[in-house]
Amino acid sequence: MKKIVLVLLFCSAVSFAQQDAQFTQYMHNTININPAYAGSRGVMSIFGLYRTQWVGLDGAPETGTVSLNTPVNNSNVGLGFSLINDKIGPTNETNFSVDFSYSIPTSATAKLSFGIKGSGNVFNLDPNKLQMEDQGDPQFSDFKNKFSPNVGAGIYYHSDKGYVGLSVPNFIETNRYDDNETAIFKEQINYYLIAGYVFNLDRYEMIKFKPAVLAKMVEGSPLQVDASANFMFNDKFVAGVSYRWSAALSAMAGFQVTKSMYVGYAYDRETTKLNNYNSGSHEIFLRFEFLKNYSRITSPRFF
Repeated sequence: MKKIVLVLLFCSAVSFAQQDAQFTQYMHNTININPAYAGSRGVMSIFGLYRTQWVGLDGAPETGTVSLNTPVNNSNVGLGFSLINDKIGPTNETNFSVDFSYSIPTSATAKLSFGIKGSGNVFNLDPNKLQMEDQGDPQFSDFKNKFSPNVGAGIYYHSDKGYVGLSVPNFIETNRYDDNETAIFKEQINYYLIAGYVFNLDRYEMIKFKPAVLAKMVEGSPLQVDASANFMFNDKFVAGVSYRWSAALSAMAGFQVTKSMYVGYAYDRETTKLNNYNSGSHEIFLRFEFLKNYSRITSPRFF
C-alpha cells in the first residue's frame, strides 16, 4: 500500500490519545464517559457542548455533543442518552449511546451506582480531503457510514460533597483501517478514573472550592491526566483553571443563569510545540434541568 497523508493523520490522532472525544469541562459532561452517572443529579438534565480545537490548524478536531439523563420516578434507576459528533481531518465519526444505571444508597447522603452503556459508531472518511498518490485507489471506497456496535460499563460513588468513578465506555476494539492486516487506525479501549470534592471555604457556604481530576489510559499512548480547580461564588458564578499534563493549560468560567440553566466556557492553550501552529481551543456548553418536579433540590449542584 502506498504511503499517504491518511497514515500521518491517523497516527497523529492516536499520538494525542484522542481515541474518544476530548473535553476540558469533563466534570460537567460525565455521562459521556461513565454510564453510572445517569440519574445521579436527581433531576432530568439536558446538556449540549461544542468544542473547536487548535483553531487555525487545518483539519483540527471539532466536536459537538448533546445528552440527556434522568432518574426514573422515585426508583434507584437512571437512564441516559448521548450523541457525539467528532471531526478530525478527513474523518467524521458519530457515536450514539444509551445508558442504564442502578444506585444503592450507602448512607443518608451517598450512593454507589453501577452503569452499563450500549453504543453505536458511524464512521465516515472523505477521500477528497486526502493527498493520495493514487486518487482512484478502490480501498477508500468503503469508508462511508461504516457502523460498529459497542458496550461499556462504569461505577460511580457520589455524595452531596464528592464523587469518584471508574469506567470503560467501550470494551470492543474496532479497526477502522487495515493495511495488509495491520491496523493503521484502531479504536482502542479507554479507561477513565474521575474524582472530585467540594469544600466550603466560609461558614455561610458562599464560596465553594472543588478540585477534580480525570485520568485516562489508552494502550500505546501516554497516561493522560487532567487536574482542575474551580471556585463557586454564591451558587452563581464559577471560575477555575485546568491543566492537562504535558499538553495544555485551560481557563474555565460558568454562570448559573437560573436554577434550571447553567452556561460554561473554557479556553485551552497548548504547552507543547503545537502552540506555535494554532490560536488555542474553545469550548462552550449549556445545561438545562427540569427542577419543578423535584422540590427537594434547593441549590445548584457543583458536579
